[in-house]
Amino acid sequence: MRRYYIVIFCMILQGCVSHSTGETEVGVLVCKIGLGCNSKGVQSELYPPGSTNFFAPFIRDFYTFDTKVQNLEMIADVKRGDRIERDDLRFKTTDGNDISMDVTVAWTIDPKRAPDLLQNVGISTQEVKEKLVRPIARTLVRDVLNELTSESIYNSDKRFEKAEEAKKVLTDALAPHGVIISQVILHEHRFAPEYEKVIHDRKLAEQRAQQLKSESEAATQEALRNLETARGKVASDIAQSTGQLAQAKLAADAEYFQQQQNSDAIVAERAAKAKAIQKRNEALRGSGGRAMVKLRVAEALDGKQIILVPGGQSGVGINKLDINKLVEQAIANEAAPAEPAEPAAAATEAK
Repeated sequence: MRRYYIVIFCMILQGCVSHSTGETEVGVLVCKIGLGCNSKGVQSELYPPGSTNFFAPFIRDFYTFDTKVQNLEMIADVKRGDRIERDDLRFKTTDGNDISMDVTVAWTIDPKRAPDLLQNVGISTQEVKEKLVRPIARTLVRDVLNELTSESIYNSDKRFEKAEEAKKVLTDALAPHGVIISQVILHEHRFAPEYEKVIHDRKLAEQRAQQLKSESEAATQEALRNLETARGKVASDIAQSTGQLAQAKLAADAEYFQQQQNSDAIVAERAAKAKAIQKRNEALRGSGGRAMVKLRVAEALDGKQIILVPGGQSGVGINKLDINKLVEQAIANEAAPAEPAEPAAAATEAK
């Protein structure tokens, strides 16, 4: 009997088929006959990446799961998505507008849970994607996006916040099945054409308003700069005028002082001259003055021929020259006082 089993074992060994795992794959063995497997024949032991194993055909099935990052692309472009038809998520905002959005879900298989996935979901990574990840992702991500308003769609912070929320919701739903969610990415969004036009016109109006605001602020700044320039110019002109006024005042004060000095000198000179004339007049009123007048008369008559004509002849019209009266008149003229208004006139002229 033992020899019989040995023969059967050798025959089975000779008919074994090799199974290999890729660099990012793990293998799971399904036992149709034998020990070490659960009620459904799935072996709990994993076969590591990059290994080659031999199993008997017919009584053993070997399945692999890729553990690298997988992308579930739900987008409108049929050339890029997972479907040959439009596959983006369509939902309605809280304010009632229909919108569609391209969404990518990055996920991986937990290697330790590969046997559970094989037993409960599918026999390959693609089946896990189509039977588990895709339907749950489309449902839960749509539920999260339904909480957005039309206005918040344009807010990058709001979109990022909802992407993180969708990641958390998917993680809570898929982690028990052995699927790890790495990231949820929200891409391009599209409103209905009518609403898109309204949004477009509104954006143009906002841009125009912002442009006008910027131009207004620029004009205000330009006016402030011009005002400061004008203030500086006025301050400079005032300072220059103040300096010129001070210089003119100093020059006028100097001129006034000089003219006052000249006027005082002229007044003093005229006063001295008047006093000298007064003294001379006083001197002329005495005997010395008469002698001087006589001397001047004598000097005037010097060299002149004097003819004395006897008077008393009747019928002869000859004027008589009374020398004594002539001398007295000359003395009186010499002794006449100087004009009293002469010093005052000189002072006025000086001023």
